[in-house]
Amino acid sequence: MGKYFGTDGFRGEANVTLTVEHAFKVGRFLGWYYSKEHKARVVIGKDTRRSSYMFEYALVAGLTASGADVYLLHVTTTPSVSYVVRTDGFDLGIMISASHNPYYDNGIKVINAEGKKLEADVEEQIELYIDGKIEELPLAKRENIGRTVDYALGRNRYIGYLISIATRSFKDKKIGIDCSNGSASSIAKNVFDALGAKTFVIANEPDGLNINNHCGSTHIENLCQFVKDNKLDAGFAYDGDADRCIAVDENGNIVDGDTILYVCGVYMKEHGQLSNNTIVTTVMSNIGLYKALDEKGIGYEKTAVGDKYVCENMMANGHCLGGEQSGHIIFSKHAMTGDGILTSLKIMEAMLESKSTLSELYRELKIYPQLLVNVRVSDKEQVINNEKLIAVAKKVEEELAGDGRLLLRPSGTEPLIRVMVEAGSDELCKKYVDEVVDVINEICE
Repeated sequence: MGKYFGTDGFRGEANVTLTVEHAFKVGRFLGWYYSKEHKARVVIGKDTRRSSYMFEYALVAGLTASGADVYLLHVTTTPSVSYVVRTDGFDLGIMISASHNPYYDNGIKVINAEGKKLEADVEEQIELYIDGKIEELPLAKRENIGRTVDYALGRNRYIGYLISIATRSFKDKKIGIDCSNGSASSIAKNVFDALGAKTFVIANEPDGLNINNHCGSTHIENLCQFVKDNKLDAGFAYDGDADRCIAVDENGNIVDGDTILYVCGVYMKEHGQLSNNTIVTTVMSNIGLYKALDEKGIGYEKTAVGDKYVCENMMANGHCLGGEQSGHIIFSKHAMTGDGILTSLKIMEAMLESKSTLSELYRELKIYPQLLVNVRVSDKEQVINNEKLIAVAKKVEEELAGDGRLLLRPSGTEPLIRVMVEAGSDELCKKYVDEVVDVINEICE
């Protein structure tokens, strides 16, 4: 990770750690860098945060001042930006979003011409420019100054693409959707309605301040109750930019990313669609998932946390399914990033083609108890490398001894140390998490 760019772009509190000056400079550099041989074409989308408009204008100013033409998708999802970039021949795309973070945070995600996250070496050059370590870039003049174009058409084409992926009508299916008051509010219901579902929607009235506020994939309890109260067949919750999905079965039970990988992986294997008979996971995936995949004869690989790393592994090895427990699921036949709405459609496909309820599709999967606690710290690297923390981590790992595990890592996007324990019981998980968290707190005193 760089000084500004983490695993999912440049993210921070708006006008505190991520300012309009930062956004302007990101635009200036990208506009210059991609216009060296021709006038660059850049497409921009944003989520529903109040600050997204501010950053959009700053990026546009920087890009056009450097000579790039900018096409605006307006409020849309991260995967739609990725889709438009790779299908409409853009040089790059930018998504303004802080994903699942609260409304006062925001972020800049840059997507390359292939629809994937921007290469690390270009991010490094942007950081050097922001810090004044690269000489000032030339401004475009006269006819070389860039222009801004309304491109809502691109978002509409993406909606049509999603609809075309479905293999069957959703007629007679009652589906709940939690749009997190975010980007999915402008897309998801249109897709499910077009496919014939009776669609029930919550958290789809964004006001700039309520994105992810007690709703969406990080507050799945609301959708669980909604599905039960309305006797729905399934529910799907997205995050702020709709690149992740957490599902809910007909009984109101949570279906997280690991369970989604199992459901879709088994279905795809049975239908000859699982290339290399392999699913790509991250180190956060549950031990129970691996044991269930072993029983089904499905292989798997593990990457660092972040859909960026999952995607890199999939592209390098020709795998077609991968994702994270948090709900970033990548179907490489259709997309280069996690796509929450697409994931919903693939779950519906598995349900409809197998004529099964969602709960029936994962009844053989046994998930180990898992507890994750985020500890806020001032210096992630100093804490994670502290000898006291290393010692207690080693002790916990030895005591778990194959019947569980400890995962200790700094967040790639926030000032947090993530402490995760899997064990045979909730009590053991809490015991070991508390031991590690106590040491972290001691270090930070």
